[in-house]
Amino acid sequence: MDPQTQSSSLSTSHTISPDGLNYKKCKLLKEENRLLDSVLLKEENPFDFFRVFFESIIAGAMAGVVVEAALYPIDTVKTRLQAARGGGKVVLKGLYSGLGGNLAGVLPASAIFLGVYEPAKQKLLKALPENLSAFAHLTAGALGGAASSLVRVPTEVVKQRMQTGQFASAPAAVRLIVAKEGFRGLYAGYGSFLLRDLPFDAIQFCIYEQLRIGYKLAAQRDLNDPENAIIGAVAGAITGTVTNPLDVIKTRLMVQGSSKQYKGILDCVRTIMREEGTHAFLKGIGPRVLWIGIGGSIFFGVLEKTKQMLAKKRPENHNSFYLKQE
Repeated sequence: MDPQTQSSSLSTSHTISPDGLNYKKCKLLKEENRLLDSVLLKEENPFDFFRVFFESIIAGAMAGVVVEAALYPIDTVKTRLQAARGGGKVVLKGLYSGLGGNLAGVLPASAIFLGVYEPAKQKLLKALPENLSAFAHLTAGALGGAASSLVRVPTEVVKQRMQTGQFASAPAAVRLIVAKEGFRGLYAGYGSFLLRDLPFDAIQFCIYEQLRIGYKLAAQRDLNDPENAIIGAVAGAITGTVTNPLDVIKTRLMVQGSSKQYKGILDCVRTIMREEGTHAFLKGIGPRVLWIGIGGSIFFGVLEKTKQMLAKKRPENHNSFYLKQE
């Protein structure tokens, strides 16, 4: 075969065939470009919302359960310190009292919080100017806290009554609270809970998100797992310090039971100031800041890792993987 014929034959053999491998690559390239265009143009459809919601509730439930189980004894000490009136002593036995029942409430509460927070945050970030991102994070945190409070408050009431030795088990606690105080007893201190937790959730998530944004801009890259955990710890410690007085009020109202030592939030504040002084509002601040600081580290570390793992399982990421393989 002469060189010209051979060259012609080789050229023909490399012609792209609709049935060949190159056709498959072209289809994958078109699909990847379509997905990229969808992200760039910020197209939105019901599937996107449900994907964000689904991934958020899984990540939230996972992070909530891990951090609660890990730090429950510190929370118990904090609760007993705050509940002790005057110079009352704090018992250090039964530090895991009520953990099982609490986890049963923490799992759905954390799932609901993140299930509301993430979609609300993304909606607000798209609707508001970039310089108002902090407002978007504050608002989304407050909305998530309000939604999850329907589960978190009964869980907190039962947990704190058990931590202070009033009941031996979660089912017994629920049964006796309802029998003595009615269904409303499970929502004792609801107003003070919202007074503490709405600002807490809003401030903590705002600080966390803003620190992440600033760090990413400075480092010019995504954050790794230890960095997410450290930022979570800082956000938690700051928020725990600022909101400690609100936490003392909430604890006193929740653990008082049917004795009704306090008539409401304002009466609780006045009584504490009159009988114990303003320093009483700092009770339990050490364990609380330690608990929330370490908890923030664990919670946000697990949260971000779980979100990353779920993101890798998305169909578009599988397409990109197969494309790279070929």
